Amino acid sequence: MAGADDWKTGTVLVRGGSKRSPYKETSEAIFLTSGFVYDSAAEAEARFAGTAPGYLYGRYANPTNTMLEERLSALEGGGVCRLTASGMAAVTAAIMCCVRAGDHVVAGRALFSSCRWVLETHLKRFGVHCDFVDATDIEAWRAAIRPDTRAIFIETPANPTLELTNIAAVAALAKAVGARVIVDNIFATPLVQRPFELGADIVVYSTTKHMDGQGRTLGGAVIGPADWVTGELDPFLRHTGPAMSPFVAWNVLKGLETMELRVARSIETAGRLFALARAHPAVARVLWPGDPDHPQAAIAASQMRGGGTLLAIDLRGGQPAAYAFLDALQVVDISNNLGDAKSLATHPATTTHRLLDPAVQAELGITPGLVRLSVGIEDPRDLEADVAQALAAAAAATAG
Repeated sequence: MAGADDWKTGTVLVRGGSKRSPYKETSEAIFLTSGFVYDSAAEAEARFAGTAPGYLYGRYANPTNTMLEERLSALEGGGVCRLTASGMAAVTAAIMCCVRAGDHVVAGRALFSSCRWVLETHLKRFGVHCDFVDATDIEAWRAAIRPDTRAIFIETPANPTLELTNIAAVAALAKAVGARVIVDNIFATPLVQRPFELGADIVVYSTTKHMDGQGRTLGGAVIGPADWVTGELDPFLRHTGPAMSPFVAWNVLKGLETMELRVARSIETAGRLFALARAHPAVARVLWPGDPDHPQAAIAASQMRGGGTLLAIDLRGGQPAAYAFLDALQVVDISNNLGDAKSLATHPATTTHRLLDPAVQAELGITPGLVRLSVGIEDPRDLEADVAQALAAAAAATAG
């Protein structure tokens, strides 16, 4: 029988990293403890010196968290995982542990607004400059990457416009100058896209999204090469302290058990809702990576295993139409979260991306009529009926 190293994805999601205590529990145990004890002063000294195995303090590591870290590493197909208290803590840690004062970073211009703030505002305080490029244009990446570039940040599919970046092509350019490629893989999930297989060095996640998948917890994960994790990331996390709670880690472990089923259901339904929206006269455009006519369809086909769980629906009537659509929804909730078992919709221009200058929003394609729809696992027929009547409401609100 195949060992753990040969397990398929579905088995890894359920059993990867699991360890039983002497009580032989079925479900993973939650070790809700801030610290650990030692049988002797000499043992305490040895653990702190790293010459004896064992845990030291909850800010450093915890047995429940270790199970989740090992499961996510196995799911990603390599690397060493460390957990954080939120997805943005993971993004910030990954970036900060790749740069020093005077270094240069290049990132795709279409990003979640908090990611953009870290790159555009926070890094400047430490003498690190970031250039933003059209992430769909490999020549733009080529022109922006310099000998002093030390980090590349890619969000693909991008939030909220679902534009795609050719990870393999950008990674080849980065390796020529010794830059590390960081991929925010939240929208795709490791089930749809495997950045390490495409040349990425570091992958980050908000475990809040599809991994928990039920709107219960905040969390993040960073997965990278062992030498970078132990040499750069571990000291940063230990001393700055963005530790994930063991209770959160346990919730994510439970969420992973059904993740494959939930994501598959959501992707299938997303395809149905895409077809419905594309055919509706109230819709100016609808973007979904599973669309064979998507602007980066060739990239989607080469690096994604499915279209993902999100749609970007641009309504013809602008913000009035978008608000009418959102307010008419009866099954789908208005929320800025995503990747949930419940379908959620938001208006990025006035919520998640509201801090961006209107000119930047326009440049990124975040129009007043754009709605981001995160597709859940409700009955597809109910979602189709709900979206259809909300589109009718959007059309009526701007008629005449």
